[in-house]
Amino acid sequence: MSNIINRDTIGDMARRAATKYGDKTAIIFSDMKISFYDLEREARRFANLMTAFGIRKGDRVALYAYNSPYYPISMLGLAKIGAIQVPINYMLNAEEIAYIVNHSESKIFIIEDALYPIIAQSQPSFTTVEHWGYLPLADTMVPEGFFNLVAEMEAMPLDEPQVGVTAENIVQIPYTSGTESRPKGAMLSHRALMSQYHSCIFDGRYDTYDVSLHALPLFHCAQLHCFLMPYLYIGATNVIMHKADPLEMIKLIEKYQITHMFAPPTVWIGILNHPEFKNYNHRSLQKAAYGASIMPVEIIKQLSVAFHGLQLWNYYGQTEMGPVATILKPEDQLLKPGSAGKPVLNVETRLMDDDRTFVPFGAVGEIVHRSGHVMSGYLNDPEKTEEAFAFGWFHSGDLGRFDEDGYLYVVDRKKDMIKTGGENVASREVEEVLYQYPGVEEVAVIGLPDPKWIEIVAAVVVSKKGSSIKEQDVISYCKEHLAGFKCPKKILITDQLPKNPSGKILKRELKEALGK
Repeated sequence: MSNIINRDTIGDMARRAATKYGDKTAIIFSDMKISFYDLEREARRFANLMTAFGIRKGDRVALYAYNSPYYPISMLGLAKIGAIQVPINYMLNAEEIAYIVNHSESKIFIIEDALYPIIAQSQPSFTTVEHWGYLPLADTMVPEGFFNLVAEMEAMPLDEPQVGVTAENIVQIPYTSGTESRPKGAMLSHRALMSQYHSCIFDGRYDTYDVSLHALPLFHCAQLHCFLMPYLYIGATNVIMHKADPLEMIKLIEKYQITHMFAPPTVWIGILNHPEFKNYNHRSLQKAAYGASIMPVEIIKQLSVAFHGLQLWNYYGQTEMGPVATILKPEDQLLKPGSAGKPVLNVETRLMDDDRTFVPFGAVGEIVHRSGHVMSGYLNDPEKTEEAFAFGWFHSGDLGRFDEDGYLYVVDRKKDMIKTGGENVASREVEEVLYQYPGVEEVAVIGLPDPKWIEIVAAVVVSKKGSSIKEQDVISYCKEHLAGFKCPKKILITDQLPKNPSGKILKRELKEALGK
């Protein structure tokens, strides 16, 4: 009986929102408006369609799409039947996508029409897929062997699925590159995400009367779980953009009187510098969030002036945390520049050394967390899970320090992670590709400062004796084997790499020498 009464899942969230907010607009997408009542109806249809295709509790369904209402609809629908959404980064290549789909053992793979050409010739490599779904947002010509998601959903009944789902069941498995050559699947439970939503709503000061613009990719935990889902939870209206475009964002702020928006610093800079910016009214925008990298103080000041006293929040965390861990609030933006803020409502954050001892204020240690947000573990990887949860804390892999007021500062990337334009790139993955290039003796991939991307991927290469390496040839080679955002934008040829006595390459020295 307790399993029926004590319900607090993502699927329950949708039904309760429909009951409370009814005909209020939940989502605006292009010319489409979806009420909270209709959002619940569509989630039920999706759930019943998946059930008709044989999806059961614990099964995985992969979604490969740009932004649309089908992101929250599919997640809410799968949540109702205890199944799991696997979001796919649309910037990956076919080989990388196949790895994630197969590793997650996804039985259904839903693909937006615009992305179908990416995998059209690679279908045989997707060995776990039993049914192929086609999301026809523009092209209604469904490929042979695919089902039309929209048409099939319309034929489904509106009955609420009767499946025993608990808070500890997994509801989504996003894949994070981490520092490995292969991405890891972070298993996020209903409990973790509901706890995360509570923290975001409280510390981000969300309001039912907000109108939030969602332009960044919904395959990312940040846009989906820090903003869209929490705002649906509290009955706010959400404007979803198919793809991020600075000019379109500028126009939509005026058109829909947007009050809240999230974007990484690179996008905010692009908006401020856009020649059309001054031609639109932006006074409605009161709250803005950023993450992925530190916002330059000068840009904070410019945003405040341009948007008439705009309040800013800096979100810090990672996929395994659902993803938020700490937030720097508006009143601290100029008082604590460069800080990641303080732990949010449902997170406890400390710094730990290698001997599992907590370090004092001012000292550097690994950032560790305890929280209801934390993932349940990495899919099919008990060794990495045990490592991540050592000593009873979740280990972020980031190094940080607390100042005397308890504000966190991240002082080093987690194990050489590069964040370029808001995207995570594992340096080791790029290095493994470069080591396959003829003539490469040694290579170190690092992130270097860049005014547009905040960081770019750069490769420092030592060539084999007698070999001649050309920068453009190496970049072209990388583009054949990696997603575009992972490819180095700069190749630097050198005679030797700095190393410590044990032979480890000192990437920090390279960054210091080349980042000036």
